[in-house]
Amino acid sequence: MASQSIQRFQNQDLIRVGNDDNYLLVAPQYGGRLVRWVRNGEEILYWPDAADWSRPAKIRGGNPLLFPFIGRHFADGEAGRWRDGNGTIHTLPQHGFARDLPFAVAAGGDDKIVLSLESSGSTWAGYPYPFRFQAGYDLLEDGVEVALRTENTGSEPLPYYAGHHFYFSLPAAHRSDTRLLLPETARVRQEPDGRLTNTEPGEPAYVLDDGRLQDTFHVLRGGGSVTLAMPGRTLAIDLDVPGSVAWHAVTTWSESEAADFYCVEPWLGLPDAIHHGRGLRWLAPGEHETAVCRLRVVA
Repeated sequence: MASQSIQRFQNQDLIRVGNDDNYLLVAPQYGGRLVRWVRNGEEILYWPDAADWSRPAKIRGGNPLLFPFIGRHFADGEAGRWRDGNGTIHTLPQHGFARDLPFAVAAGGDDKIVLSLESSGSTWAGYPYPFRFQAGYDLLEDGVEVALRTENTGSEPLPYYAGHHFYFSLPAAHRSDTRLLLPETARVRQEPDGRLTNTEPGEPAYVLDDGRLQDTFHVLRGGGSVTLAMPGRTLAIDLDVPGSVAWHAVTTWSESEAADFYCVEPWLGLPDAIHHGRGLRWLAPGEHETAVCRLRVVA
């Protein structure tokens, strides 16, 4: 039987959802992060043994939530700044502020939990819009479904493009034996000054030691699933879940060739979309929408 409880992990009180063999550990107070996903006793996500909980945004592991903007944004050539429609420049860190802020528990059950972040004095300077951003984790028999719900609680149109940063556990030595299968895509990267590179045709399959994957955005030409076929385990990331808005891209990245993790990240937009518009989403006052992806262990 599934259940929800508090579990002590690395001297932190986290929420545990699930049972002994299939469970999630979630840290609402640390950016609403999904810290662990254990299925049949195996760690699906990577988490470092010596995580620095005093700097949660810098921890390489779990699934940091990226909101309100993904990646790096630039104003007048300076990273971490963006210009609104009135010409005012705001300071906002890479990937936004959600991964740095505490979330509230909005709802829960034996196999699910919903975490919520609302606009406040901590968010206004960098993003002057009233909002409610929620992450729902729903534990399934063969995986987990994650729903990102964004609501405009203000009186003006709200721009955003959110996403995930899944750190999948994968020993570095296994990258040459791991394949990434993609639906129809086009490859794009970001230059150091923030400009996007020209679009290149994507491949249907890559081996993870392919240098073309590092810090690359695979712009989706339609729906479908992404498959990560690793030695001993195959994961599917379903991006065409009914009721979801369309995902814009999947990003591939790892910290180094020696890192024992690999990131496959569904994104709603591309970095700096607030300026170039590729994936930029707008919500009218009172409007809300949800982006859903489903992670499944298929083999």
